[in-house]
Amino acid sequence: MLNVCPLSELPPGEALRVPCSPPIAVFRTEEGEVLAIDDTCTHQDASLADGWLEGCQVECPLHASRFDLRTGAVDAPPAKRPVRTHRVEVVDGMIQVELSLDTPNLPPGLAAGSGANA
Repeated sequence: MLNVCPLSELPPGEALRVPCSPPIAVFRTEEGEVLAIDDTCTHQDASLADGWLEGCQVECPLHASRFDLRTGAVDAPPAKRPVRTHRVEVVDGMIQVELSLDTPNLPPGLAAGSGANA
């Protein structure tokens, strides 16, 4: 498990980018749910942590593709592939993420091991 930060440091409605390979984005919804996905849009190299959070979806800041934070599914073009999701637990007030072992869906031309704004 990757220790991200204390829950108190991630306000509802906000996200943060975690520098790992590839980077992940951790979101805290307005309802207080904490979810994690790969930080890079599957269409183009853009940080989803910089996107717009609405409910359990994030909209990419570049071209408005939307991703479901619970499933990783994309529901608006131009992105066509989902992002990976990661299991999140809050233990003793600390956000912890278990990174998925699935292969990430990175945008064309972006090699595994790099990421948005890397």
